[in-house]
Amino acid sequence: MSNGQPEDYLSIETPENVAFGYKVAGIGSRFLAALVDTLIIFVLQIIVLLALILFARLFFVDRLDTESPVVAWLIAIFGLISFAFLWGYYILFEMLWNGQSPGKRWVGLRVIRTDGTPLTLTESIIRNLVRLVDFLPAYYGVGVVTMFINEQSRRLGDLAAGTLVVHDRAAITLESLTVKPPLSVVAGSASAAVAGLPVERLSGHEIEIAEDFLRRRYELANRSILARRILQALLDKMGVPASQVSGWHEESLLAEIVRASRSRKTE
Repeated sequence: MSNGQPEDYLSIETPENVAFGYKVAGIGSRFLAALVDTLIIFVLQIIVLLALILFARLFFVDRLDTESPVVAWLIAIFGLISFAFLWGYYILFEMLWNGQSPGKRWVGLRVIRTDGTPLTLTESIIRNLVRLVDFLPAYYGVGVVTMFINEQSRRLGDLAAGTLVVHDRAAITLESLTVKPPLSVVAGSASAAVAGLPVERLSGHEIEIAEDFLRRRYELANRSILARRILQALLDKMGVPASQVSGWHEESLLAEIVRASRSRKTE
């Protein structure tokens, strides 16, 4: 099996050799988030427009003809507020909610920097200024074309700011760290080939490491690398050459070793 990541998956390794994995958001999910945000902005603009009309009727009812400077001022004010909503809305929420707008939060997306670190004010300003270009000629025409071309579905604003939109990762609580998920993958008896391995040489701690990996492997960005390292450590401890088990997939063999160890303890 290939150890490469899918094209829509971003793996970032820190200098401490800790890898973080992110699923890159596609055009569909980004469009849905943008649609929600656009609807919210539209509703806010309608509220502002109605408020301005009400204000004008209350205080300038005598001067509301088309040539009145009051009307021109109201139109200018509405234009400025609309621009502020279109541009400042995203910046405000991305700073308040760490890379999320209401639409992105609803869909489960987040903006991050391409190195995996949180979005800063500078990147947010750049990506949202360029949004005006992405929007051309109508509703993200340029942005959609760019996202189709870019393998990580980044629009011009993301390319200019060095940002990326990813699916948000669920928060980890202290309770979830103390509760171990069920490990049904190692239920049953080990195969005859693995049952003959000297698993009695392995300590309980080493078996626990293998079990924890098998429980949490789907959450790990560096899953294949960890599987190889853990397996090699167990084989070295048992004195078993890798060539003896070359036909096995790493994770399958780890599960078999855990099964064999459990069976040996119950005998």
